[in-house]
Amino acid sequence: MAGDTVEELERFRQQWHEEVSARSSSVASSSKPARPAGSPHRRSSGTTQPDRTAAPTFHKPYRETEEADEFGKHAYHDLENQDELRKLGEAREGIHPSTRQEPSSALEHYERAVEKETQGNLGDSLSHYRKAYRLDAGVDRLYKNKHFPPSSFKSKPTNPNPSNAAVTVPNPAHHSLDGPPHHLYPNSYPLFSSLSIPPAEPPTDVSPPPPCPFSTVPSEILINVLLQTAITDVASFTRLSLVCKRLAYLVSTEDRIWKDICLGPEVGFAGMHYKWARTITGGPLPLHTDDLDNELPALSIVEPIPIPDPFPLTDTYPTYKRMFHLRPRLRFNGCYISTVKYIRPGGNTASQVTFNTPVHIVTYYRYLRFFRDGTCASLLTTTEPGEVVHHLTKENMHTHHAGGLPSAVMNNALRGRWKLSGDPYQVKNDEEEEDEGIVHIQTEGADAGHPNPKYIYKMALQLMNARKGAEATRNNKLVWMGYWSYNKLTADWAEFGLKNDKAFIWSRVRSYGGGE
Repeated sequence: MAGDTVEELERFRQQWHEEVSARSSSVASSSKPARPAGSPHRRSSGTTQPDRTAAPTFHKPYRETEEADEFGKHAYHDLENQDELRKLGEAREGIHPSTRQEPSSALEHYERAVEKETQGNLGDSLSHYRKAYRLDAGVDRLYKNKHFPPSSFKSKPTNPNPSNAAVTVPNPAHHSLDGPPHHLYPNSYPLFSSLSIPPAEPPTDVSPPPPCPFSTVPSEILINVLLQTAITDVASFTRLSLVCKRLAYLVSTEDRIWKDICLGPEVGFAGMHYKWARTITGGPLPLHTDDLDNELPALSIVEPIPIPDPFPLTDTYPTYKRMFHLRPRLRFNGCYISTVKYIRPGGNTASQVTFNTPVHIVTYYRYLRFFRDGTCASLLTTTEPGEVVHHLTKENMHTHHAGGLPSAVMNNALRGRWKLSGDPYQVKNDEEEEDEGIVHIQTEGADAGHPNPKYIYKMALQLMNARKGAEATRNNKLVWMGYWSYNKLTADWAEFGLKNDKAFIWSRVRSYGGGE
């Protein structure tokens, strides 16, 4: 069997050698006359033609060279030009590259530039681009309309989420790096209502899962734990939604927790003051005769008109969660800081000759801290926040700090009071009411500490958000609306200029805890 295979291969080798020899003879007969015997015959490829009288076994290098040379004439010499012709279309494949016409119009130059750029010939491509734009500045639109017409693209469906799709399929029109918008949450959170808190995974495949007592806690106790967490720190309460789907459902949909947060005095609107609650120096308000007259209806036999519940749900605030996020409120666990920087020109000294005018970079800070009882502290200083905020407390609100103490910066602090605009009862009156979210502040004046001060400072600030977006922190910015000085003796108002003053930005201070 092996001998037959060897013989068959030998016959095939001899037959193939005869065909190559016959082909070489025909090519040699059609070429130039043979050279003298002493001069070796060279082909156009530069290789020396071997002796054909040699034994067949020594013709293998010759056959490889001859075959490569023979196929090389058709496969490699004009490969690039053939590719160029194929890119222009089948109708021009038979045209030689040397007969191609040079582009004359702007569109032809642009097409040639694109073709050269695709081949990697950036120099010629740039030259054709320049010629195209010199002829027509809008040639790119012509190229786009010719090769990429609008009809070649599929139109987008008007409804990316078909009506027959499942409710749990997210709408791709709302995909973004910031996550799905809030109006999609109610569609997904009800699916988490029946889920339980999953235990931790076992450390190995053969180990039993570790116990998870928290997963067996009843929902009533779990809601109470979440409520106490929210009262202590709302930020930690909202971050519990990242633990598991069960807690995410409770944090987002348990309206009892959000109601207690909103109506409670710890972090809710019960701690806001919509009327003056204290004097400027922090004392209780004096009792006037008008206040006694207002209390007489409560002592009469006639049944008094019932007072509506504060902070009711409205169209603007349909849920307590939305009310807590959107309704203006002040924060007590931090400090509002305004950093002011500006440049003013300096002056040359008479004893020195200078060729330039010096400038001064002025930097100072304004601090505002609000307390739960309706009082506040205002401070204007050049000391940086790291050395001020920890001393901005009620205990340090006096002017008897020694110069060497760290709390000496509080010598210039001013006591004051604050209130918010708006109606907590949402009762519509015929009179035009003030916009909600304006903070009114009254502080001591320039003669603070005097037995009979005559100046009062008045500030009006608007509660806003420092950043935009659904996930941005709310009510962390106070924008200036006005700053005045009032003279109690002459009843005159003087307005301060706010050319360089910036808005206040809230910054949390951990040493404050939940606020005083």
